[in-house]
Amino acid sequence: MELIQSFSVDHTRIVPGIFTSRVDRLGEYSVTTYDIRLKRPNREPVIDVAAMHSLEHIIATYLRNDKDWKDEVVYWGPMGCLTGFYLILKGDRAPQDLYPLLLAAFKAVDDATEVPGATAVNCGYFRMHNLEMAKWYANEFVSYLEANEANPAIFEYPHTERLVTDDGNNFFDS
Repeated sequence: MELIQSFSVDHTRIVPGIFTSRVDRLGEYSVTTYDIRLKRPNREPVIDVAAMHSLEHIIATYLRNDKDWKDEVVYWGPMGCLTGFYLILKGDRAPQDLYPLLLAAFKAVDDATEVPGATAVNCGYFRMHNLEMAKWYANEFVSYLEANEANPAIFEYPHTERLVTDDGNNFFDS
């Protein structure tokens, strides 16, 4: 089975940031999946599940209400590894173009007084939220983004090299 594109990223070298994960062409349109990485995979603790759930609700609500971006948003949701989120947008923009939007979205978490949609009617597990921890993670990411705005590493995936040996075996070199 062929390895999917997101597994070609060298997770031993990825840093928090905003990355293009993949671009899918759908006829004349394109849809881009962005990796919004808050944690260094396998090197620091992942995001608390309840806080991740709260961040999902708050930022999804923010993005789908932003006057300039709401019609472009297809999806916002957590990664299974709990180190970040996927953002799927119509079109194909450079990760740097999303910097102001995501910085504002994560800053908005600090202003939240409640988690939107955190009721039994609106949410699959409404008891699993932690607003205060969501604010902590959001503030940590905001500080990181602001301190690294000029660092190209927060916008460029570190890819693994896939070499094929003479006998046809894959050799992975990061």
